[in-house]
Amino acid sequence: MIIPLNYIFDQPITLTNCDLEPIHIPNAIQPHGILLVFDPEHWQILQVSDNTESLLGYSPDELLNTSLADLFDSESQTAISRCLLGDFEAVNPLTLNLVNPQKETIVFYGIVHRSPDNLLILELETSTLDTPYDLFQFYQLTRHTLTKIQSGLSLLGLCQLIAEEIRKVIEFDRVMVYRFDRDGSGEVIAENKRSDLTSYLGLHFPDSDIPKQAKELYRLNKIRLIPNINYQQAALIPSDCPLTNTSPDLTFSVLRSVSPIHIEYLKNMNIGASMSISILKNNQLWGLIACHHNTPKDLPYQTRTLCEFIGQIMSLELSNKEEHENLDDEIRLKNLQSDFVESIYQAEDFVEAVGRDRERLLNLANATGAAIISNELVMLFGKTPSEKDIIQLIDWVVPHLENNFYYTDSLPKIYPPAVEFKDLACGLMVVSITKMQQNFILWFRPEVIQTVDWAGNPNKQEKIDEEGNLRLSPRKSFEKWQEIVQFKSLPWQPNEIGGIVELRSSIVGIILKKADDLALINEQLQRSNNELDAFAYIASHDLKEPLRGIHNYSSFLLDDYQDKLDEDGVKKLNTLMELTKRMENLINALLDFSRLSRAELNRTDLDLKKIITNAIDLIKITTSDFKIELQIPENIQIQGDRVLTEEIFVNLISNAIKYNDKPEKRLEIGLVMEKPDWTLVDHPCFHQNIPVFYVKDNGIGIKEKHLDTIFRIFKRLHAQNKYGGGTGAGLTIVKKIVERHGGQIWAESKYQEGTTFYFTLSGQHEK
Repeated sequence: MIIPLNYIFDQPITLTNCDLEPIHIPNAIQPHGILLVFDPEHWQILQVSDNTESLLGYSPDELLNTSLADLFDSESQTAISRCLLGDFEAVNPLTLNLVNPQKETIVFYGIVHRSPDNLLILELETSTLDTPYDLFQFYQLTRHTLTKIQSGLSLLGLCQLIAEEIRKVIEFDRVMVYRFDRDGSGEVIAENKRSDLTSYLGLHFPDSDIPKQAKELYRLNKIRLIPNINYQQAALIPSDCPLTNTSPDLTFSVLRSVSPIHIEYLKNMNIGASMSISILKNNQLWGLIACHHNTPKDLPYQTRTLCEFIGQIMSLELSNKEEHENLDDEIRLKNLQSDFVESIYQAEDFVEAVGRDRERLLNLANATGAAIISNELVMLFGKTPSEKDIIQLIDWVVPHLENNFYYTDSLPKIYPPAVEFKDLACGLMVVSITKMQQNFILWFRPEVIQTVDWAGNPNKQEKIDEEGNLRLSPRKSFEKWQEIVQFKSLPWQPNEIGGIVELRSSIVGIILKKADDLALINEQLQRSNNELDAFAYIASHDLKEPLRGIHNYSSFLLDDYQDKLDEDGVKKLNTLMELTKRMENLINALLDFSRLSRAELNRTDLDLKKIITNAIDLIKITTSDFKIELQIPENIQIQGDRVLTEEIFVNLISNAIKYNDKPEKRLEIGLVMEKPDWTLVDHPCFHQNIPVFYVKDNGIGIKEKHLDTIFRIFKRLHAQNKYGGGTGAGLTIVKKIVERHGGQIWAESKYQEGTTFYFTLSGQHEK
């Protein structure tokens, strides 16, 4: 049975389904061997390739449902049994003796494996070597190559050596080392060929030449041979395995039939035979050793094993060669990173520390521009897009971050607005430091227009087949075809990427360490504050008793001895009594302040107008001249402790009245959700979508130099006998109450014009 090459499972390979071509389940094999699917328990043959009669002398029907034991001698059966019990890769290939219908013994190489769909598969290839390699011969063949590999060659030197040594072993017309780029395309970086052939060295091949599913098969199978491009594939009979009712998965099959498009591709290159040896780095496909011969050519399994071994040696040596070539640059970047991290550790603010050394920040990634974003702050260094462009860019980048990291060397191709600033930022690398605070570092590289030499026009051609399907047709020419590549920067190198990832880890580690240190300090401060509050309460409470005694005895002296004392003595006793009253007021303020730390908050819904009205009524009791133009908000509901919230407004309104010498006193109380036009300070609370209360007067104002000290306890800006006196504890108590509610308070003022106090309360809401 022959399956047309341009069909898979009766479906034509078209432009729309090429990338989905199931090349691992072709339901057919190359005809230079035989494939048998068998039952592991009884060794019953469940499927066979349809070429058994020509190679074994048995038709497929004669083999189906029979046992493998009927085909092989006892020694071969024992070899298969041992293989099934052990590691397939360690024992393959098996030397098997099969008895044909003429009772003749035929020697085959047998490869046994278990498929991904859990089927046991035996593949047979005829033995073409009179005497297989023994261990000594294998050593002799590889010793010279291993010695050269260990001689300190560069990466390109190693690749060239491998191409030469492989060609000596297999005697193909051309052997190339092909390295994949990050975008999936590849480049021939080493070549050894027949002198009359056109060179492919330095030419690039597009990603579409080897689709993703083909790359994955190359990763899983270290070697792949097509001895005759013009083969007629042998189909499997029956087409579905009786155990699974589906076509068997031939991912690990050495005889697996080849994609029709790949066959057409090789024919366009005038190739008769092909072999590919996979080169892996960290278990990922790094490249291929591509071997081409102009005429059909088979290779025995032992020769392929030798080539596979050389490929694995190259894979092991690869990392060492690449790391050695970049060693100087890696050491430079490590030193830069070490100094940079040390400067961050010593700084109070990592954002300030990162932006302090412009040159070092750029050199860390060999970039021409950089930006630091911290919440709404944007700091630019070197050649960068505008702040507006960067803010829009980071909004696009955030969903694309993987493990807090993102990079590209062709930003305009995936983010079209970047075309406008391609001369500044075709290359982008972004690291997110903290998500909660929106801290990012970005590095930029400009566009570098490049000329790429392709092996022919890299765009696959389209053509209409006889049934009207739009099919892909691989290019027919592989002559050098040049392309001018735009919208790309110089690529970010692995050591640069790794260095930035390490830098982020170091910065996060420093932030966490400082957070732990700060938490410990806060814990110690909280303990000290609690102890201080307790001490203040006890001390002030105990001081009141002797102070009351001093006051009372002074009063007794005045009552009993006033007529016996001269004027100076009476004055001194009156002064003593005034001082004791002031001392008592200070102690009472200290007691009030200490109680605030221990009192439980009783949060309830409050009417703001009612709270202010209650505060005014309390003030009127102690204020004889309450004349002021007052504006207060209507229908505002807030959350807070009623008693303490009233205390806030009592203190602020009292101060607004007391420190106002204008003939017409005015006071405005309100609430805003964003920065008001009149404010002098752009406080962060205005940008957090929370209500901000304000108490605004037209009083005497506060000099700017005093704004940082007005909340200190017992701090007065005027003499005791001016503006009605006072203890200087009112604003301290207000600040404590606000902080107990989880809010903030601040003030702004114009001297002789008035003062505005702003504050927030956690949990408040507006109705």
